[in-house]
Amino acid sequence: MGWSLPHIPYPPAKAGFWSPVTSTLNWCEEDYYATVYSAEIVNTLTNLLFMWLGVKGIISCRRNGHDQIFTVAFLGYLVVGTGSFLFHSTLKYPMQLVDELSMIYTTCLMAYASFSYSRPTGFRLVLALSLLSLAVFITLYYHYLQDPVFHQNAYALLTIVVVFRSVHTMETALRPKWRHSREEDRLERQKKGLPVPTKERQHFENERDMKTLKTMWFMVVYGLSMFLGGFFIWNLDNQFCSQIRVWRRTVGLPWGIFLEGHGWWHIMTGIGAYMYIIWGIWLRHCLNGRQDDFHLRWAHVWHIPEVIRTTPLTENAVARAKKST
Repeated sequence: MGWSLPHIPYPPAKAGFWSPVTSTLNWCEEDYYATVYSAEIVNTLTNLLFMWLGVKGIISCRRNGHDQIFTVAFLGYLVVGTGSFLFHSTLKYPMQLVDELSMIYTTCLMAYASFSYSRPTGFRLVLALSLLSLAVFITLYYHYLQDPVFHQNAYALLTIVVVFRSVHTMETALRPKWRHSREEDRLERQKKGLPVPTKERQHFENERDMKTLKTMWFMVVYGLSMFLGGFFIWNLDNQFCSQIRVWRRTVGLPWGIFLEGHGWWHIMTGIGAYMYIIWGIWLRHCLNGRQDDFHLRWAHVWHIPEVIRTTPLTENAVARAKKST
């Protein structure tokens, strides 16, 4: 039995406005079948999610007074989406470099945010120079090799290091059993002339931090599931491209759009990367002891999460956010 739902037959692939292809990669979506102005229309348009979430994140950081490093991270996230939009529209090598290398630079920014917290200025300077040198090395060596596997492995390794570091920081900062004993903490605060929390207050903070930790772990698992799920679908797209193209032409448009595996990769990694930056923002406020000044607005898993300021934004808070790295 043939495909019975209403559909439009796929137009043939053809040369387009940006021809010829100069990129070292060309995905399973057929070229210029929908319009001569976009080589891969689905792979192009799915990047609009990146671009929307990037703008949304930047506005949220400015509105709520989050640390400036996260504004820069969202700006990098926006560049990733814009670069990917241009790459899949044109399949030109320079646009491929903008797409892929912006992923490396944005991940290096998040590595700086994770490893530089509460470190002395000298350490932060060395870390910044080291990460910049690493990013430049990856850029030059990738341009020399022109091997996408090198870029994919470098990006995966950087991401794994940053995520594991952030998870370690989250656990040691929030889980009560990994912190100093309550009595040692009380003695240290007394020696420094700081107010000592009552047992009731300490109990409240422990319960609050455990609740926060539970939600953060859900964010970590959710974000990683999005990344790994998108990677799995993308690999199916690579391995079975010939068969998938047959299926797409069988079901026609618009149904064939749902069989564009690389488009699903964009959507799922866009959500996963956004989730990671939001997690980093919330974790930074917890490390600064400002949990009560902010809350995570995330009613359902299909909503877009955002860290919202609970207390009014003051001039001191703005200055603190600009100064913080």
